[in-house]
Amino acid sequence: MIESFLEHVLDGGTTEVEAAVRKAAAAEIMPRFRQLADHEIVEKKGPYDLVTVADRAAEEHLTEALTALLPGSVVVGEEAVHADPGLYDALRGDAPVWIVDPVDGTRQFVHGDPGFCTLVALARHGELLASWTHAPALGEFAVAVRGRGAFLDGRPLRSGSPAPGAVLEVATSHPDYTTPDQKRALLGLVTEGVRPRPCGSAGLEYLAVARGELEATAFSWELAWDHAAGLLLVAEAGGAQTTVTGEPFRITGDNALPFTAARDAATAERIRALLAGGAAGA
Repeated sequence: MIESFLEHVLDGGTTEVEAAVRKAAAAEIMPRFRQLADHEIVEKKGPYDLVTVADRAAEEHLTEALTALLPGSVVVGEEAVHADPGLYDALRGDAPVWIVDPVDGTRQFVHGDPGFCTLVALARHGELLASWTHAPALGEFAVAVRGRGAFLDGRPLRSGSPAPGAVLEVATSHPDYTTPDQKRALLGLVTEGVRPRPCGSAGLEYLAVARGELEATAFSWELAWDHAAGLLLVAEAGGAQTTVTGEPFRITGDNALPFTAARDAATAERIRALLAGGAAGA
């Protein structure tokens, strides 16, 4: 069952998962958009780290639906791991793993901003196989399958390359999520020809890179649910990623940070060098 389902997904059979993601958003997220009561919003680690009743309900909905599609699979979801950190170790196990962020961009969701999305990725042995990025308030749905490309609402995504001499816009981590060393590394982006700005929803920033509207990201945290779906989307759209030390980012963790995902390999290397230079200048 497991092998046949994985083969089915890699052959482009993603519609069942897409339907599950759309159903979870329609049932649990959108009815609460701009309708949240104060008691339905909770701070986890600070004012930029929020959880709502929609996050929890959507993750529960997806956990049930996705494991039913693939018996024997497990879910590594943001809210479940917050309750039981040991669940994160499933990323290093043998079972297929659904990596779920039910509402990526919860702060935007809470403030009535449509810039949020639901992220799902399927991985095994630390390798990304497929991903789904759904922005329900924006009416967009992106899918990527390893070796088969990336698509937005059924149309192929191509990240392309920045125009020669263009200023590189880079979405970066919020300062609240950076250590002093990482802050210094990110200061390497404060240079001529680069325009860093704070990121919004990580999933939508990755989508912007994949569609060629943003040159790169530079993130200093490595939680898989924020990055797995977007990294595969960027890779299958023709982009590239690297950590500050030049090694590939691993969804299983223990990465050198910050890391970047960019429209093409040359841009990824330029951002990596600037990050490394910032760190070396500390």
